[in-house]
Amino acid sequence: MTLIYKICSRSLWREAEALGRFTGAPVDRADGFIHLSTAAQVAETAARHFAGSDDLLLVAVEAEALGPALRHEPSRGGDLFPHLYGDLPLSAVRSVADLPLGPDGRHLFPAEIAA
Repeated sequence: MTLIYKICSRSLWREAEALGRFTGAPVDRADGFIHLSTAAQVAETAARHFAGSDDLLLVAVEAEALGPALRHEPSRGGDLFPHLYGDLPLSAVRSVADLPLGPDGRHLFPAEIAA
């Protein structure tokens, strides 16, 4: 099983739980797909796009459960990032964890990401 990750605000995730699916953050909807990151990419994503933001969640998603709607496409620096073309079904979510800020202002990731 391959895990990929979505960083989102607690309020957006609560909306997703109520709907039974995650329809994306405003940037996702504007771009036409849900931005996701691999374990190797997610810390840079947090630093680049969520610097200083608290009240965030790290959502771990089983990539294989997303089927052909998941595509790996080039983004910054030529890295291939996972993009989901469609809603994220909650059935594909394997865990949801707080993503707090550390004393240095950077996000603190679970051990399996930070390693």
